Amino acid sequence: MAVKASFVEPMLLEPSTSLPEGPEWLKELKLDGFRAIAYKSGGKVHVRSRNDKDFSVRYPAITKALAALPDQTVVDGEIVAFDEAGRPSFSALQNSSGPVVFYVFDLMVLSAMDVMGQTLDARRALLEAEVLPTLGEPIRCSPELPGSIADLVQAVKAQGLEGLIAKRRDSRYEPGLRSGAWRKMRVNQRQEFVIGGYTVGANGFDALVFGYYQDGKLMYAARTRSGFTPKIRDELMKKFEGLQVNDCPFANLPEPKGGRWGAGLTAAKMVDCRWVEPVLVGEFEFVEWTPENHLRHSRFMGLRADKKAVAIVRR
Repeated sequence: MAVKASFVEPMLLEPSTSLPEGPEWLKELKLDGFRAIAYKSGGKVHVRSRNDKDFSVRYPAITKALAALPDQTVVDGEIVAFDEAGRPSFSALQNSSGPVVFYVFDLMVLSAMDVMGQTLDARRALLEAEVLPTLGEPIRCSPELPGSIADLVQAVKAQGLEGLIAKRRDSRYEPGLRSGAWRKMRVNQRQEFVIGGYTVGANGFDALVFGYYQDGKLMYAARTRSGFTPKIRDELMKKFEGLQVNDCPFANLPEPKGGRWGAGLTAAKMVDCRWVEPVLVGEFEFVEWTPENHLRHSRFMGLRADKKAVAIVRR
């Protein structure tokens, strides 16, 4: 039965701290960009966000390149921009800087034929044989990665990339669902930072405020709500006892505006902050530094008793 191409809610990935091995799993690079559904119906190309917002005007080069897409066809992929080092960068995408590429990794409808019930391997075979040969730059195929998870994780870390994805080869496309057939693992950057305060919350604190030393001054980097269990919160609050100070220890606060992703710390937001003597060092994971010198997607990993606060600089 022929179907008309239209927006399909994207299949979701289940976050995981590890990924499965085995020949039944296909592995891909986790690209740090915007998920996008593209389709062509009645000769017109539509590029939509994961929430069905229009991307066609925002990314005209991608829309133009998809003109050769077979009519009544729907594909799934990721819009990615690159930093100066050639790495996928969400900051570059947000700031509309650098080349933009649409990496296509799945096919839901092909020339009015619904293929979502077929296996991932079968869909990708159709994608690579029937769709991608008709398309040129900046449309690319998201390649399958060979090798073990351990080797791939090491390579991702070495290249400063975001993470990995594993998908069951026999999985059907499940619009809007997070079934576990597709999984993602973030492989973040990690370094030590100095804790200089926290924001108040119902459980002692809501977020840690932290930074690094530059020319002898403590510079604010970010605040995070991630990585805390009730036990960790209690332990940190005990550490803060006796360290409270009245003055903000960060030389670059307050900031004039909130910045992207709310990482900026303005005078209005600082009302909720409580400051501590900057002697505690914590290890944090994060995806990248933003152009505003903040961390994106930071997470507390634990305290480091073997590091002196004054020795912590940006790496």
